[in-house]
Amino acid sequence: MTSAVDTPADAARPVPPSGLVTVARAPGWVRYALLALGLLVALWLPNGLYPAVAVDILCWALFAVSVDLLLGFTGLMSFGHAAFWGTSAYVTGLVAIHAGLPFPAAVLAGALAAALLAVPIGYLAVKRTGIYFAMVTLAFAQLVYYVANEWRSVTRGENGLQGVPREFFGTDLSDDYYFYYAILPIVLLGLAAAWRIVHSPFGRVLVGIRDNPARARALGYPVHRYKLTAFVLSGFIAGLGGGLFAVGHRFVSLDVLHWTTSGKAVIVVVLGGIGTLWGGVLGAAIVVRLEDWLSFSGFEAIGLVTGGIFVLVVLLFRRGIWGTVAALARRWGAARRE
Repeated sequence: MTSAVDTPADAARPVPPSGLVTVARAPGWVRYALLALGLLVALWLPNGLYPAVAVDILCWALFAVSVDLLLGFTGLMSFGHAAFWGTSAYVTGLVAIHAGLPFPAAVLAGALAAALLAVPIGYLAVKRTGIYFAMVTLAFAQLVYYVANEWRSVTRGENGLQGVPREFFGTDLSDDYYFYYAILPIVLLGLAAAWRIVHSPFGRVLVGIRDNPARARALGYPVHRYKLTAFVLSGFIAGLGGGLFAVGHRFVSLDVLHWTTSGKAVIVVVLGGIGTLWGGVLGAAIVVRLEDWLSFSGFEAIGLVTGGIFVLVVLLFRRGIWGTVAALARRWGAARRE
């Protein structure tokens, strides 16, 4: 297979990865129109949905994008990202409760803790590939879950951390509606950081490593170092989402560290489209809204429905929803040029 990286000079030119080519090649006014539309939807969201659901969508969007940064652009399937999501949630809760810092500072502390945890885990995990990488990350995530469950003097065990404050320089953010707009800039910064990563020379090298690691290594790129850096960056972005999730719910339980949380994030990415970046945002909106609607209607087997939809998407839309729409747009554009 031909690598996306041919020479170091080529790698210095930030060419968008395949999942983003359609948007990147669109005329400037189209890109700006899509950006404006996305911002308008983000601003409208708590008015069209229950604000607490809108907050969850933002948090899960960050989580999904962090997973896609590894899965879609580095070729690493992580089943242990709940370790970073949950570690950040606990650290954010502890800092907010005991230090009384404004919630953005607490969230940043949680994200940094997640990135710090990602260093040793990533150092050992990136030496493996495929299912072995997935199993190593899952094993470490289960280890973190066990530590959180046993360290009851800090995490409160199964009782969890309760009463996580939303302190922000005396501003009343008890209403989820106003809290949504308070965290929106943080989420947008996290998404912008992910976009910049995949559009940078570093992101191009990641795609080359994903496509042909042997060739990238032969060209002089330190493959393990690039993978580790991507792993840590992914952990930081996941930590941002986890910290906001803790403050948004004002409660942190062991569920944030459970392996099913990692699995749900992978489902969200596959549903939206692997390697599309924004597909994770779309997938998060669909899954969170669907779960809220099913729980509100009294349906208990939520996992059965979401799992069935996941299977249908995999069978009918192999590239995910965003990826399929992008492919159709490419074909339509090619047909018009002919």
